[in-house]
Amino acid sequence: MVCFLYQNQTNRHVIIGKISKNEARVKFDEVIHCNNCGKQVPGGLQTGKSYYQTKPFEIELEQFKKSYLCGICRDKNRLENKKSD
Repeated sequence: MVCFLYQNQTNRHVIIGKISKNEARVKFDEVIHCNNCGKQVPGGLQTGKSYYQTKPFEIELEQFKKSYLCGICRDKNRLENKKSD
């Protein structure tokens, strides 16, 4: 799974999937909850126009939603893993 955080002054959009060079991007909103604490998080996502709504895209999106952690829970896990090393 390939995900990046793209941030401008007003919006945050996670890039999911494949975006070819000079390809148009599709921005969409998705309901996403943290899998640890259950908090709803902003669901702004974007992907390439040719990848959007394909079967691999749907699979990747479902995997992303199943494994998503909010920033607080993600940082807690990182700190706990760092202490155990």
